[in-house]
Formats: sequence, C-alpha cells, structure tokens
Amino acid sequence: MSTHGRVDHEIDATDETVHSDWNRGREPVRTIESGDVVRFECRDAANGQLGPDSTVADLAELDVEQVHTLTGPIAIDGAEPGDVLQVDVLELEHRGWGYTLVLPGELAMGLLPEEFPEPALHIWDLEDGVARFVNGIEVPLHPFPGTLGVAPAEPGEHDTNPPRPVGGNLDIKHVTAGSTMYLPIAVEGGLFSIGDCHAAQGDGEVCISGIEAPMSITCRFELRSEMDLEQPQFETDGPFTPTGRDEPMYGTTGVGDDVREAAKDAIRGMIDHCHAERGLTREEAYILCSAAVDLKLNQVVNAPNWTVSAYLPEGIFPDADA
Repeated sequence: MSTHGRVDHEIDATDETVHSDWNRGREPVRTIESGDVVRFECRDAANGQLGPDSTVADLAELDVEQVHTLTGPIAIDGAEPGDVLQVDVLELEHRGWGYTLVLPGELAMGLLPEEFPEPALHIWDLEDGVARFVNGIEVPLHPFPGTLGVAPAEPGEHDTNPPRPVGGNLDIKHVTAGSTMYLPIAVEGGLFSIGDCHAAQGDGEVCISGIEAPMSITCRFELRSEMDLEQPQFETDGPFTPTGRDEPMYGTTGVGDDVREAAKDAIRGMIDHCHAERGLTREEAYILCSAAVDLKLNQVVNAPNWTVSAYLPEGIFPDADA
C-alpha cells in the first residue's frame, strides 16, 4: 500500500512503455510538469524471462539483449540541455521474490567469469524485511533502482549496461527510498527512464546481478535550472551497512597496482572464506558476495599499489548474536 501521498501519473510496464536501450529519438510515453509524482511499474531486469519457479536450466534460453528492461521515457515539460533533473525516490514496493544469477563464463560478465564457467541461479523469497538464502542466511532488504537516467545527447541506440554521465546503470545501492538523485539533462524534455530494481546488493555487484526483482517505484521530479552538473550527484542517508548500524564485519583484501585485479583478489579471498568457514559452495559464496558483500577502496595514494577490501556482514548468518 502506498504511504507517500499523492501520485500524479502511473506508468504501467507494457510493451509500449518498456525498452532495453537509451535513445534520444524515442517518443516519451508521458509528459509531466516539474513537481509531479510518478509511479512506475518496473519489470525485473530480464524482462520477465525468469520467475519464482525458474531453475538454472532456464538460463540457457535467456535472451541477454532484453536485460535492463526500463520503464519510460517520460518528458519533463520545459527541460532543456544544461538543466538538472532532481529525482526524489519516495517508495519502492517489491513483489515477494527476486533472483541472483551467474551467467555462463564465456559471456565474460561479472568480476570472475573465468572462475565460474557454469551458470547458477538462486531464487530469493522476500518477506519480513529480509531475503532468504541457503543455510539460514538472511540478507536485509533495502530496495533501490539499479538503473535511472535521462537520454544521452548522442543520437541512436545505446547499450544500457555501462553507466553514463547522464545516469543509467549506476547500481548505487544507497539510492533507497528517501534519497535524491541529480541528473544532468542532455536533451530537450530530459527523457527519463527507470528500472533494474534490486531488493538488495553488495557494493560491487560482483557476479553481475544483485537481488533482481520486479517492483513499483514512486518518484517526484523537479527541474533545477540553477544547478550545473557534469556527472550525477545524490543525497542519501544510507543505510551504509546491511542493518543500518555499525556491525561486525569479516574483511578480505586485495593489494596491487590495478584496482580491478585487487578487487578480484579481495572477492576470491571472500569466496574462499565463505566456502571454508561458512559451508557454502563456491557458487553460493559468489552469489552471496554479489548480494551482501561491500567492496571498498581503502587507499589509492600509496603508489604503486592500491588496497581494496571486501566486507562481509556477519549478522546475516543464523549464528550471529542477537
């Protein structure tokens, strides 16, 4: 049930309102006024190809061209290049289930595709504020849109996978309800789209997916002509740990002269830890790292080597102290 007040527009996820690319030439599905509140229905990132009863065998038929199904675009009346679009995230509502997948290694997606050649899938039950994993592990829910942005200035179709200066697949897990995103507008009307909702995600999203889930998301839009941005900015109060408070963590590190390789080493160490100390298979550990482990840059000044650490919240395990 909605708790935020008025909604001026509702955009359903129909074949006419969903798309899987960015294109400044796409006609807006609705034109709104600055200050309006819009409720978007969003399919899961794979456009409904997976469901609560899906198994790993279904991944063989997955059409990755449909990934990042977005709802929109909407135009904001009066928006011009150089303006900024303020997006207040008011509410997200999940549908009780989600999934995390590992795609076949030959697709070269995720942080460690060469070490996980076989596909994997976990279907999560989302209930009572947590997502349920194996062995009694529960990951706290903090829903957010993985992808939100406006159309790029360059004409033609553009892949949704890489984020851009106008937003897109940012995967900033702290853009939860109550947060605000500021996006630099590149085309007339802005042409805002949103989707790829996650029920939870670790910073890094290392196996290529968070807890992907169909949701509705409600946002308020304001034109900010006095602002001047080159890249997205945001305001958030987190939560910055899975429980929203300081809590015990187990950390593994990677050290080297390449940040991505250091991140790989940190995640390899965490997979080893979860396998040896928590009884997970390596595939389960990889999935859990994507859903609940945070990668952090500890230092980038001690040349020639940088430090990346992976943080595992110990409170997600059933033997954690209350």
